[in-house]
Amino acid sequence: MEYEHAQLLADAGSRRRRVLDVATTVEWTAVALLAGVAAVGDIRTGRVPNALTFGAAAAGLVFSTVHGGGSGGLASVTGFVVGIALFLPLFAVGGMGGGDVKLLAAFGAWLGPVGALWTALGASLVGGVLAMAVAASRGYLLEAIRNVGALTAVWQTVGLAPIPGWTLNDANRPRLAYAVPIGIGAILALWFAPR
Repeated sequence: MEYEHAQLLADAGSRRRRVLDVATTVEWTAVALLAGVAAVGDIRTGRVPNALTFGAAAAGLVFSTVHGGGSGGLASVTGFVVGIALFLPLFAVGGMGGGDVKLLAAFGAWLGPVGALWTALGASLVGGVLAMAVAASRGYLLEAIRNVGALTAVWQTVGLAPIPGWTLNDANRPRLAYAVPIGIGAILALWFAPR
């Protein structure tokens, strides 16, 4: 009798591990696909389409709710909101496109609020390195560094606001397809963020 009970517990544990393994595979696959499709699209067109970001966010909400119940759904919605909140200030001052903000939110729907935060941190670090590489490859690095100092000085004086001639819409400077560092940040968040 004792052996049968132990065997039942072992079988239940084995089934739970298989379910978790499948869920982890689905999550990794979805995040990697979203990262890849968004990066390729942003590099080719300079845009991250709404259908991709909102579709991925909806899929993340469904997955999280099915896998984690009400608490999973709540974590997904909270991750989406945190993703919007983290990059919205950069969009407001004209330093980032709306598709990039929605992309972080879509990753937040898959990874939850902590994952959205880790994705934003990873994207910021990777984006900084890539931005310097792009600027250096175009002979623009010293001017870019001076511009960061000038932006900081202006924002300290007048507050955060778009500066004409320096926003994505009217700047005549090299651009970085920011879906690339956001996608890398999401993969780093999956790998390193506490779960």
